[in-house]
Amino acid sequence: MAPVARLKRLQGCAGLLARARARARLFSRARRGAVTVEFAFVSIPFLLLIFAIIELGLVFLVAITLENAVIDVGRTIRTGEVQTAGRTAAAFKTAVCTEMSWLGSACSTALSLDVRTFAGFSASGVVLTAAKPNTPCWDPGGPGSIVLIRAYYNWPLVTPLLQTGLQTSNGKRMLTAATAFSNEPYSDTPAAAVICPIN
Repeated sequence: MAPVARLKRLQGCAGLLARARARARLFSRARRGAVTVEFAFVSIPFLLLIFAIIELGLVFLVAITLENAVIDVGRTIRTGEVQTAGRTAAAFKTAVCTEMSWLGSACSTALSLDVRTFAGFSASGVVLTAAKPNTPCWDPGGPGSIVLIRAYYNWPLVTPLLQTGLQTSNGKRMLTAATAFSNEPYSDTPAAAVICPIN
């Protein structure tokens, strides 16, 4: 090979090497990708926090909806509408689920109701602190009866951190609502006695 050709070839390699060094210097000084990398580190905890806030809001929304449904439908027991029409526990449960219609068909399987009568309001306070009864009762009482309605709704949790902190069992949170009242004197006929299991 001629010395001139060899020299040109060496100059070409040196030029390539110089251009590679210049690009490496530019790459080491570039900060455009730093934001992307930092966001990748921060985004996972941030998104978990956002999902946890949304899910916690849903839990509160379902709890308030359950409480309002129990109070609204409980009024039909208080006024004697349920007793005079001879409605069953299943019909009462359907009415509560209708008030919570935005939950869809999941309500019928996730909701459990317990309706009991007591001799006085002081006796109902003991039951309010008790856990969900194994065998729910259906005793809407008669005129002047003191009635306690308790509702239990199993709401599924999705966010991993909330599952460990809020779950009652199997990744679900049991939401409860209760209302106690004295039935109005809608009739002169007393109600038939119902014996509820003690849980």
